Amino acid sequence: MCGIVGYVGSQPVVSVILEGLRRLEYRGYDSAGIAVGSPGTPALSLRRASGKLRQLEEHIREQPITGTYGIGHTRWATHGRPTEENAHPHRDCSGKIVVVHNGIVENYLRLKSELQGLGHKFLTETDTEVIAHQIEQELKNGASGLVDAVRRAAKRLTGAFAISVISADLPDTIVVARMGPPAVIGIGNQNGDGGEYFVASDVPGILHHTRDFYFLADGDIAVLTRAGVELSDFEGNPVKRQITRVVWDPIQAEKGGYKHFMLKEIFEQPRAVRDTTLGRVSLETGQVFLDQMQISPEEFRAATRMNIAACGTSWHAATVGKFMIERLARLPVEVDYASEYRYRDPIVNDTAIGLLITQSGETADTLAAQREMLSKGSKTIAICNVVGAAVAREAQGVIYTHAGPEIGVASTKAFTAQLTALFVLALHLAQVRGTITDEESRRLVGELALLPGKIEAILRTASPLCQILAKNYSNARDFLFLGRGVHYPIALEGALKLKEISYIHAEGYPAGEMKHGPNALIDETLPVVALATRDTNDPGSMVRYEKTLSNIQEVTARSGKVIAITTEADDQETDEAVSELVQLVDHVITIPPAPELLLPVLEVVPLQLLAYHIAVRRGCDVDQPRNLAKSVTVE
Repeated sequence: MCGIVGYVGSQPVVSVILEGLRRLEYRGYDSAGIAVGSPGTPALSLRRASGKLRQLEEHIREQPITGTYGIGHTRWATHGRPTEENAHPHRDCSGKIVVVHNGIVENYLRLKSELQGLGHKFLTETDTEVIAHQIEQELKNGASGLVDAVRRAAKRLTGAFAISVISADLPDTIVVARMGPPAVIGIGNQNGDGGEYFVASDVPGILHHTRDFYFLADGDIAVLTRAGVELSDFEGNPVKRQITRVVWDPIQAEKGGYKHFMLKEIFEQPRAVRDTTLGRVSLETGQVFLDQMQISPEEFRAATRMNIAACGTSWHAATVGKFMIERLARLPVEVDYASEYRYRDPIVNDTAIGLLITQSGETADTLAAQREMLSKGSKTIAICNVVGAAVAREAQGVIYTHAGPEIGVASTKAFTAQLTALFVLALHLAQVRGTITDEESRRLVGELALLPGKIEAILRTASPLCQILAKNYSNARDFLFLGRGVHYPIALEGALKLKEISYIHAEGYPAGEMKHGPNALIDETLPVVALATRDTNDPGSMVRYEKTLSNIQEVTARSGKVIAITTEADDQETDEAVSELVQLVDHVITIPPAPELLLPVLEVVPLQLLAYHIAVRRGCDVDQPRNLAKSVTVE
């Protein structure tokens, strides 16, 4: 959610931190700040501003600051308005200790009252300020120094937090503590005068400086100095973490000539799907290989059901995955919103397998659901885009999506990569459980390998059509998206994309439920997007298609404007089916044919393009829509 960058070393610290925060802007924020210090300087220099980073940079131009160590922050308001005084970093009473924080302190009101009783004066509405004062109080209570004080303070906090702390009394030092939200430590250049070290809330913030990282685990404390990094736990015991080398190319986090990150990421989907498949399937045999899977074939065969938990776009992927897994592996699947999962006292045992789907791997609700599953004896699998993320570390099996960094807040390539990973997992389960033939495995793996080329074709043809549609419908107040079966979650995803970035109210609905209420909304001002695709080799798909046509007729009979996503005619049919649809609706976008379970990967692409072009035409901030954050690390 919030962005954190810290640095100790010989480079100009202000430039390093501001550049890092700029690379984390995709996380969403409404204020920013920075604090720096230098050895021999009795006070820290602090600058804060509401709004975007450019306001902070202007403030620093008017009142320059320099230093050799420091921390910076972009804040997304959870406690207190997005004002300058509520922006991070936050100070203690002396002004010598400053803190930046990602997460939420659930017991901050109790701690604040306690600290006020001890004479502490608070200046902001935030929960974060409590941390700075608590560290100050721990020093008064006899802590042996800043590191010990941070450790003691962290043990008193409840909730989720990743904090970075500096003090004027301990120069060239940053103390980091994690319990929940992500925190990574970067190892920079080393020389005779010492090294340089970084802390960030996400890899892209400092990837242009280093590829070598420590990924902190919950309960870790890291102390960064010019001499190195010391790792311990909240009890003061030394801990060891492996250095992870991140192979992302920093250029992947740049726009690459596209107007927006979101558009770049939409066009990166062929590569994301290809890379998620690469090395995991054999075109020759149809076999699936999952090398980071600690759950045995015997356990998969003995499984009685799978419980999937996810949030937002990942929940839509999970719902598509339910169709894939149940149809191919004949394993019952339940899908829950992760934010609701543990509050319904779910029935879980050691014959149920948990599956967590999350782009960042750090989503607080998803992690909470995973821990609920683990506590009740269920083994878990993670589908995740970030190597070393918390959800992956706690899982007994991981399928990384290999989509590369996704900067736009509205997820696109991560979603199609998740669908790809789910299909691979469904095939693997089907093969282990003996519910699919070798011939069918080879056919489906071959079809999976064709998806990147088909997505490229859609990008070529659908993008100009969506620009025209955006011109026609950018002033609409509402949209309705319809789908049946495995395509209903894609209707939900299309509606979500549109509302996220264009601020148009949109709703996804099962097409068969139109007559049970939504038909009352239809008039000549309501655009309706209908997913009318089909797999001519699948009798069930053809029945679904015919019923969807009937639903479209319900809309057109009431003067609704219909945009249909349909399948090109293949070798087994004439163009009559497409011609019938063209005559029935106002606009048609065609996609290449594919098996029923793979059609969702294709049909979501024009929905992403439609949302993007409408948002651009409305003048919206496509990459950073209002009130949203990329990585939601609080519940």
